[in-house]
Amino acid sequence: MNRIVKFCCFIEKISEWVGKQIAWLTTALVLIICWDVSQRYVFKTSTAAMLEMEWYLFSIIFLMAAGYTLKHDKHVRVDVFYARMSPQQQAWIDLVGTLIFLIPFCLVVIYGAYKYTLVSFNYNESSPDAGGLPARYLIKAVIPIGFLFLLFQSFAFGLRAYLTIKQAS
Repeated sequence: MNRIVKFCCFIEKISEWVGKQIAWLTTALVLIICWDVSQRYVFKTSTAAMLEMEWYLFSIIFLMAAGYTLKHDKHVRVDVFYARMSPQQQAWIDLVGTLIFLIPFCLVVIYGAYKYTLVSFNYNESSPDAGGLPARYLIKAVIPIGFLFLLFQSFAFGLRAYLTIKQAS
């Protein structure tokens, strides 16, 4: 039991650290968007690179913070019934959902994104737009990395649910 708790704490520390580091990118994203909007509407100019940078930063934030979001239970959930359930019933739903849906989905995405990223690296892919950003393969590499962090956090999330069920019985 102690090993499970230690493992969960270790994973959650990683998720917390990654989430806090990635949170700083939201400031950069806001500044870039403000700059781009002012350039577009005040000076009537804009570049493909700025627009792509906005997309890339948003993608990095979304993908890399998914584990952090799960750790803090801030993901989207339709909890019409869930909110009315006991903690043990909620833990059962969390455990079953994690085992049947979340972990397999993460594994499928990691596998598919890994191949997708390798192809992009092999082609040295860059933006097809004139003036776009080079090294598009780097942003594609964030997909399997982000889902790997989500997979790790899903293990901790499922184990926490298991511990809640075990303690209640």
